[in-house]
Amino acid sequence: MAMKFPLSPNQSWKSWFQRSTIVHNLEFFQNFIVISLCIGLFCVMLIRLGEMFLSLLKPIDFPAITSDILFILILVEIFRLLIIYLQEQRISIGATVEVSLVSALREVILQGVLEISLEHLFGVCMFLIVLGGLLFLRVWMFQQFDAIKQIKTEELSEHRSQLRRPSSIEQYPF
Repeated sequence: MAMKFPLSPNQSWKSWFQRSTIVHNLEFFQNFIVISLCIGLFCVMLIRLGEMFLSLLKPIDFPAITSDILFILILVEIFRLLIIYLQEQRISIGATVEVSLVSALREVILQGVLEISLEHLFGVCMFLIVLGGLLFLRVWMFQQFDAIKQIKTEELSEHRSQLRRPSSIEQYPF
């Protein structure tokens, strides 16, 4: 039975500079920052929602209400992106592209399609095409990965069944 002795002061300092300790501490602080962003974002959403409902008491300004609704939807998507990051420790490409799509469309709706210069409208269209292509590519890649995984699973199960199948000599022992 081995006895554990307390770490000497020299060893405790060394433990702070081990890679796993540094990474763990940095991930903790990063998660703290993301949680703070989530709380702040949630408060901003509540404030904007309250302002939007108060603006309904005045004569209705459809562009302002549409802008507020789209802005709140963008904030909800960013909040969802942060939650996904906290759960999976990765940035969701799909959620990021969706936020970008809604943001670009919000700007077009706010300015009005007829008031936007042709160059600006062409740039926004190209941006939307690229984002749509990213979403399509993401879905296509997942389908390809699933197909490869299914083929590998079938090959593995077929290989296992061949290993278990007795040969003709083993079936009829003499």
